[in-house]
Amino acid sequence: MKTRIATEFVPGLKLSELFYREALSPILGSNFPKTRYSAGLLGSGSEVLGLDTIRSTDHHWGPRLQIFLSEDDHRTQAKLIDEALSKQLPLQFHGYSTNFGPPDQIGIRLIKNIESGPVSHLVEITTIPSFFENYLGIDPDLELKVGDWLTIPEQRLLSVTKGRVFHDGLGKLNRVRQGLSYYPKDVWLYLLAAQWASIAQEEAFIGRTGEVGNELGSRIIAARLVRALMKLCFLMERQYAPYSKWFGAAFARLTCSKRLASIFANVLRAESWPERERYLSRAYSHVAKMHNALSITEPLDTNVSPYYNGPYQVIHSERFAK
Repeated sequence: MKTRIATEFVPGLKLSELFYREALSPILGSNFPKTRYSAGLLGSGSEVLGLDTIRSTDHHWGPRLQIFLSEDDHRTQAKLIDEALSKQLPLQFHGYSTNFGPPDQIGIRLIKNIESGPVSHLVEITTIPSFFENYLGIDPDLELKVGDWLTIPEQRLLSVTKGRVFHDGLGKLNRVRQGLSYYPKDVWLYLLAAQWASIAQEEAFIGRTGEVGNELGSRIIAARLVRALMKLCFLMERQYAPYSKWFGAAFARLTCSKRLASIFANVLRAESWPERERYLSRAYSHVAKMHNALSITEPLDTNVSPYYNGPYQVIHSERFAK
């Protein structure tokens, strides 16, 4: 049989949903008509965030998803479902092989074309508690404590609340995701205060380093402040921020990026510390106005002013933290 290769890139989340509806759902309905399950694509992978490209197809990408069973059904039927999928899945789906090679030393699997079955698929058959305990380190049936919220990596919270649920026959998966959709108010306020406080520690250093001819140091601090302000924007728009690879791409999706992206770019390309400070001052003022729009404190002055008796222009971020 001649292997058919995809000629047009299909975003992974779309591919996985089609894979579920056109391939998996019929197999499960025919072979296990009484089994209740949920299905979706959550967790790691750029496609879960809708940020995959053709480059993403070179590792752990393809027709894949998770099937969630009840604890009882997982004990009695997980192996049967796995075998049914291995035998009955098509070898190719929308031009992509449904077969994956063995995991490498860190568990990554690659698409591997085959001419005949069975298929070594990448459908994870699990339970809701097991998935969330393995991925987040929490019991999804228990209310998260403050310490849980502050120690679960933000990228992981993003990865389980993005992606997509294709079917929630167990009636629980969407509810768990909704409970994790964003930080509780008190945690959110704490994180906002902490982010403003971190900016306060360095905002005067753009000029101080540049003033003594340390241009490299001034540029490094400017980049750190831009990142800190971007992180503050994620918090203000109540969006989880991804890790560094997708941080800028996800920022571009925020409402405030239409105004701030060009300002941040000018900060990073500035050739002198006064120019750097001038663009940062614009960014500070805009973010300060965003803070006031949240109505979580009394309105604060959004203009920059000198840093104590020095010549450096800052927003005095400690005011917002306090």
